[in-house]
Amino acid sequence: MDSAVARERALDAAEDLFYGRGVQAVGMDAVRTASGLSLKRLYQLFPAKEQLVEAYLDRRDERWRGRLAVHVAGYADPRRRLLAVFDWLEGWFAEPGFRGCAWINAYGELGATAPGVAERVRAHKEAFRDYLAGLVADAGLPAALTGPLFLLAEGAMVTAGITRSTAPAAEARDAARLLLGSAA
Repeated sequence: MDSAVARERALDAAEDLFYGRGVQAVGMDAVRTASGLSLKRLYQLFPAKEQLVEAYLDRRDERWRGRLAVHVAGYADPRRRLLAVFDWLEGWFAEPGFRGCAWINAYGELGATAPGVAERVRAHKEAFRDYLAGLVADAGLPAALTGPLFLLAEGAMVTAGITRSTAPAAEARDAARLLLGSAA
């Protein structure tokens, strides 16, 4: 099996396990079993568990931000695009197996002890904030709205992860609508 295929199998298994059970609860043996790779092959690809966690977060970041952007791009009105972020969050929260934000979860488990993980979490959050800033600018709204919109989205993610409910997305969308109305 070539390295790219083996890497994807390892990352698929790691994503299912890390997101579903938590990073610290999952050992490399569990990833080996779920991926069908030998432990030797797994460690050839990822010499340390932290490297596997970093690769999982990197790949998930690309997919997560890509899915969000595709959804938001489906709306022509720039202001509606901002609210579409919260629509997308609501759909994500409703997905089977939703367990909150993978980056917040990883940071909670490893942020203090794994600098590479903490760096990826910060990069993901910064990229999401920058994305929102671009939407705010495209809508011709004050840049000062970016921070509150970001906090609404992040708060919705945390709350939805804890409550296992989609309601935080709708509540955050309603608050965002009020913010957008007050900026008009």
